[in-house]
Amino acid sequence: MSAQTPVCQLLQRQDMDYRDWLWVAPPRDTWLEAGQGRLLSADHSILEAWREQGRPVHSALDSDLGSPPGAVLFWPKTHALGEWWLLKLCQDLPEGTPLQVVGENQGGIKRVLKVLAALGLGCRKLDSARRCSLFDTKLRRVGIDPELAWTRFEAQELTLISHPGVFGHGKLDEGTQLLLEALPELLPKGDCRVLDMGCGDGVIAAWLARRGARVSAVDSNLFAVEATRRTLATNRLEGRALSSDVYSALNDERFDVIVSNPPFHQERSIDYGPAARLIEQAPAHLEKGGRLVLVANTFLPYADRLEAAFGSFRVIADDRRFRVYEVQKN
Repeated sequence: MSAQTPVCQLLQRQDMDYRDWLWVAPPRDTWLEAGQGRLLSADHSILEAWREQGRPVHSALDSDLGSPPGAVLFWPKTHALGEWWLLKLCQDLPEGTPLQVVGENQGGIKRVLKVLAALGLGCRKLDSARRCSLFDTKLRRVGIDPELAWTRFEAQELTLISHPGVFGHGKLDEGTQLLLEALPELLPKGDCRVLDMGCGDGVIAAWLARRGARVSAVDSNLFAVEATRRTLATNRLEGRALSSDVYSALNDERFDVIVSNPPFHQERSIDYGPAARLIEQAPAHLEKGGRLVLVANTFLPYADRLEAAFGSFRVIADDRRFRVYEVQKN
């Protein structure tokens, strides 16, 4: 089977026995999923795809990773997240474990040389092709706890907990700000069940919980789910946070309101898939008269999808960069 992504195509041509190696934060690629080795990922959909193949997996938040013969780290576009992965591997894998780091040149893989040097890890370049590069090193104890990557900041009179792997790390996104300004007029009076779809650092979930809503929050990113749990706990608020591929973890649950600032990037590529499923499947998860409220960049083509799923929509707020849409189930 041939690899599909450039980084995996580079790995496939190596004269290496990757049997039982640990694949860390890889993309979706059937060459990996049908091969050998174990997965370490923070992506719910990738973890589920490997489980469906009967492959062994570890969550990004697991600490018991065993003693694999080696590991391959797929360098993310967010360098601070790549550094967190390096610290985690140095902490949780045996000293001396071979590590390869692979990534696209446009994604900043060449910066890995400086990062590894700063950690005192020697490095050599193994190969380059398909506009990707592959580096080789060995793990050692570095004395920096990856837990230090979790940070806190203040916004909306809340203390928010964030991680480099979470959207908008360390600040309140402008689109989310516009959404929160529009929400008070749209929430039902009294008791209501609200779903925060794509919960990020938990600012929307916490904002809703503080106003008395019964909040469920979901995200496909395990760092986001953990950040939301920590944000709710830090602010002494009630709510649940689940890892989910859009609605997959919710079965047939229904809500009075679904609120979202949906993602549209997958690494450096635009991906409308999750947002499309959020909109198309929303009627099945809303009570009669329930609302879907979402914010999006003005250039994103969501109006047609909202009209197709609900028959009509309203624009509640528009600051020329972001637009808040509201639709109601009849």
